[in-house]
Amino acid sequence: MAKDIENVIKKTGEMSLNAKAKAFVPRSSATPTTLEAAAAPKPMSISIGGLSDFQPSPAAKEPVPIAPSAPVAPATEPVAAPAAEFDAALVADGSLPDNAVAEEEMLLDEHFKEHMNVIFIGHVDAGKSTLGGNILYLTDMVDKRTMEKYEREAKEAGRESWYLSWALDTNQEERAKGKTVECGRAFFETSKRRYTILDAPGHKNYVPNMVSGAAQADVAVLVISARKGEFETGFERGGQTCEHAVLVKTAGVRTLVVAINKMDDPTVGWDKSRYDEIITKLTPFLKKTGYNPKTNVIFIPLSGFTGAGVKDRVGNACPWYQGASLLETLDGLQAVERKINGPLRIPISESYCEMGTIVSGKIESGHICVNQKVMIMPKRRVCEISNIYGMNEAEEQSAISGDNVRIKLRGIKDDVVQNGFVIVDCKYPSHSICEFDALLAIYETKKIITTGFKSVLHVHTATEEIILSKLLHKVNSKNQRSRMPPQFIKQGEMCIVRIQASKPICVECFSEFPQLGRFTLRDEGKTIAVGKILKLVNTNTVNTAN
Repeated sequence: MAKDIENVIKKTGEMSLNAKAKAFVPRSSATPTTLEAAAAPKPMSISIGGLSDFQPSPAAKEPVPIAPSAPVAPATEPVAAPAAEFDAALVADGSLPDNAVAEEEMLLDEHFKEHMNVIFIGHVDAGKSTLGGNILYLTDMVDKRTMEKYEREAKEAGRESWYLSWALDTNQEERAKGKTVECGRAFFETSKRRYTILDAPGHKNYVPNMVSGAAQADVAVLVISARKGEFETGFERGGQTCEHAVLVKTAGVRTLVVAINKMDDPTVGWDKSRYDEIITKLTPFLKKTGYNPKTNVIFIPLSGFTGAGVKDRVGNACPWYQGASLLETLDGLQAVERKINGPLRIPISESYCEMGTIVSGKIESGHICVNQKVMIMPKRRVCEISNIYGMNEAEEQSAISGDNVRIKLRGIKDDVVQNGFVIVDCKYPSHSICEFDALLAIYETKKIITTGFKSVLHVHTATEEIILSKLLHKVNSKNQRSRMPPQFIKQGEMCIVRIQASKPICVECFSEFPQLGRFTLRDEGKTIAVGKILKLVNTNTVNTAN
């Protein structure tokens, strides 16, 4: 797989879904004057899953003439909030007024510890759940009596070495098979930060669940098994090590901690040569994926089962490594910028009924408080927040951007809410659209993609069937677009396409709100393309009766 990806990388443009976007400003409800049809993208860097150094195919090396933009009929945007209302909240220099600053300071005092969402990714059986369970034990989030109970039950089931993972794998199916199915969630705390663990499934059949978890992550821990044969299985074609690294990069995760696990295994014995071998093989791939090994990637040897290198440093077991432990590394990462006073956006990752409608998700922007009125998009249903549950199901009065929370809603039935819906402020709702133009990079597929190609779209926590209704312009390495629409596109190429969803979805342009503007396309169980939204073609108001 690494060889195929390398070929793709040589043919892909400088695209970086982590490009710094300007601050989100809700669009005006007034009709725009003119819009350019499939406007040529500005110079960008979208390193879409390892697509960093685009070299066009021989046939495309000549400069492509840039077609003049053609004006089209103006599109109305009934869902967008009036810009005047948003601008009224700002003072002349664009900063927040005193009352908003005071409110932000009050919220920061209330939530004085920064919160960070950490996703554990990697190939199946790399030890992700075991590592996560040991972190919960070492940070006193799971007491000794409970862990002894798990150990006893695991021994009776003939799964003695799995007992640590049972702290995260809570249902019987996961415990019986030893495989994580859903993206598990747990909390722990250090002296510096609060953390949410997102335990992603490693099996290729459950990648959609992993994608939903990656959309909520701030930092990724790529767990690698150092055991002889296991690293090679996960890294070669068919393994999930490479695909997971690509997916978290596409989801906007900028920092990758590579935890080289099972260093205590008899086949390894904390051998430095094995550690160096894994780094040597992995580094070139991560670099092509878009990560800078010097600034964005941190390698740590550890044992998730014994706890060596997890909370405390490995010490005498590994004399050649004098670096920080995993938790020390996480505490030392740079703080994540939060938009506490931005427009409220909470993509729903889970919803169910438990004495009322319960939803969960990460607050991407804004803040919430008990008894606040919110709107569920795209249904445009207004409801009220009755309870907020934070770490260890503790009730909170408020939550801010970056927090991963459960929310109990009042005034709405559970069958109305679905995964992928977005909780927004009533004054500044998100867009609800069925069509948009996007810059698409074909990652890995043997198919020739033409107009009418069907696939599955993953954007934030939403999953929707889509069709490529138009291939508008092929894009070369200089970000020039072709004059004529291409008849087809293939692996390693980039194209501006028009995507039509089967149902309205909540998205934004990448330039305005990156978290809701980046996506992946999957087909036949594989990630085939990644991209970013350039323009919303038609906004769509969903009838509240639907």
